[in-house]
Amino acid sequence: MNGKIYLVGFGPGAEEHMSFKAKAAISESDVVIGYTTYIKLVKDLLDGKEVIKKGMTEEIDRCIEAYDQAKLGKTVALISSGDIGVYGMAGPTYEVLLQAGWTPNDDIQVEIVPGSTALSACASLVGAPLTHDFCSISLSDLLTPWPVISRRLEAAGHADFVIALYNPKSGRRTQQIVEAQTILLRYRRPDTPVAIVKSAYRRRQDIQLVRLDEMSNCDIGMLTTVLIGNSSTFIQEGLMITPRGYANKYSSLTGEAKEGEQAGISLSMGLEGWYACLRQYVQDNAGLTLEKIADYFGVVVGEVLNAIAAGENAGEHKAARIKNDSLADVISACEKWGRLRGIIRAEAGAVTELFLQAKDVEMRGDWLNIETDAFHCHINWSKVDSAYLACREGKSYGVNFIDNKGHLVFRLLLTKENAEFSAEKLQAYWHTWHTLVEEKDND
Repeated sequence: MNGKIYLVGFGPGAEEHMSFKAKAAISESDVVIGYTTYIKLVKDLLDGKEVIKKGMTEEIDRCIEAYDQAKLGKTVALISSGDIGVYGMAGPTYEVLLQAGWTPNDDIQVEIVPGSTALSACASLVGAPLTHDFCSISLSDLLTPWPVISRRLEAAGHADFVIALYNPKSGRRTQQIVEAQTILLRYRRPDTPVAIVKSAYRRRQDIQLVRLDEMSNCDIGMLTTVLIGNSSTFIQEGLMITPRGYANKYSSLTGEAKEGEQAGISLSMGLEGWYACLRQYVQDNAGLTLEKIADYFGVVVGEVLNAIAAGENAGEHKAARIKNDSLADVISACEKWGRLRGIIRAEAGAVTELFLQAKDVEMRGDWLNIETDAFHCHINWSKVDSAYLACREGKSYGVNFIDNKGHLVFRLLLTKENAEFSAEKLQAYWHTWHTLVEEKDND
C-alpha cells in the first residue's frame, strides 16, 4: 500500500474558515501531525486518528515523522494554521523529502492543501489594508540573519509597500519590532496607520489600530500579525483602507476618467507614457537639476537621463546615450574639452568637486584614476554600465557615467572662462555628441 502526505493549511483555526478540502484531507488521514497548539484547534476533527504532537522548535522532526509514517503506507496530514506554504511546513517538508531521495514520481504522494493566511485573516478584521501591493516580512532572526531582515525592511519601506510583519515579537525577541519601526519611520509618516491583530478569529482575538510611531509600545507577541499601511492607507470609521488607485484615473469612484486618461488603458504615468510625463514636468519647471527631477519622481538619475534622451523636448535639458562600445572613447574625447570639473556624489549627500584636465585621467585595468598634485581619485570603471552626454543650454555641458542600477557613478563637466563657455570648448563638446551617441529611438 502506498502512503500519502497531505500538507494542510487550515486557516485561522475555526472550522467555518477551513476549506472543504482541508477537512476532507484530515478526515481521510490515518495520522495527523502538528504543533501542539494546532492540534488543539482541530481537535473536533481527530476522532479515531493517530495524533502526533510536536513542540515549537521541532519542525524538522514533524517532517521526518510524516515521511516515516507515509513509508509505512499510511495517509498522513501534516497540519498548520494559515497557509502551510506561507511561513509554514511545506518548504521544510519538501527539503526533508528531497534530501532523503524522494521525487514527485515516487510511490509516496505529496499534496498541498492551501488555507487562508494570517495576513489575509487579519486584514479581513480591520477593513481592506491589502487592496494594493503588499509584502510580508518575518522579524524572526532564529533562522534568518538580522542584516537580511533589515535590508528587506529598508527595501519595502522605500518601495512604499503595505507590509505584514510575521513573528514580530516573543518573550526573548523584544527589540526586533523596535528596530523595524525605526527603519520604516525613515520612509513613512509617523501617523501611518498600523493594525495589530492578535489571534485572529480565535478565542483571545484582539485588535489595535494605532500610528506607526506608537507601534512598538503596543501589546505584541508571537500570535500577533502587524499590518503597516503605505503612503495612501487611511483609517476611517474604524476601518483601515488602502486605495486601489482609482483616484489616479477617475475624478471620483463613479465619475468620468480624468483628462488624458482612458478606462481600460494604462495610466499616462504607466510604463509606456511616464517618460513623456517626466519631460513635460521638466518643460513646466525650469531650473531643476537631474537630481531634483529624480527625487520628484522617486527614480535614479539614470532613468531621468533615459527619459530625456528618449524624446525631443525636455525644456532646457537635453541628453543622449553614448554607444556602448564608445564608453572609453568619451574619456579620450574629453581631452579637447579643456579644463574639467569632476563631480562625485555620495549616497549620504556629500558632493565632491574636482578641477582637472583630461590628461589627469588614466585607465589602469578596471580602474579609472584621476591624479593631480592636490588629489587622487580612483573610480572602479567596471561599475560603469552606460554614459550620457547631457546639458542645460547655457548652464552646464558634460557626461554622466551610470552603473547598472541607474545610479550616477561620476560626471565630468565643462568649465567656464570669464563666466562663459568658450566657443572652442562647445565645438569640441558637440563634436563628441555627434560622433559617439546612439541613434535616438523616440517613444
